[in-house]
Amino acid sequence: CVEYGLSEEEMAVRIRLARHGTTNRPFYRIVAANSQSPRDGRYIELLGTYDALQDPAVVALKPERIKYWLSVGAKASDTVKSIFKRHMQD
Repeated sequence: CVEYGLSEEEMAVRIRLARHGTTNRPFYRIVAANSQSPRDGRYIELLGTYDALQDPAVVALKPERIKYWLSVGAKASDTVKSIFKRHMQD
């Protein structure tokens, strides 16, 4: 937290996609990361994966950890919110 000039209470956590894979073959990790970290940079915790190239898309989630991060104030990106709506049971 010190490297961003924020205290522990001010650190904004986002649940977002981190792109991996090769050129034209994207594969995404759903991660909890500091909002100021780069898109594919360091993250706090891996919460799942999303492979849009499969038909239908393959999604693996850790629902208990996702609920934890949302309960402590993490905000999900718009894309991740739509993935949660389609693939989480609750």
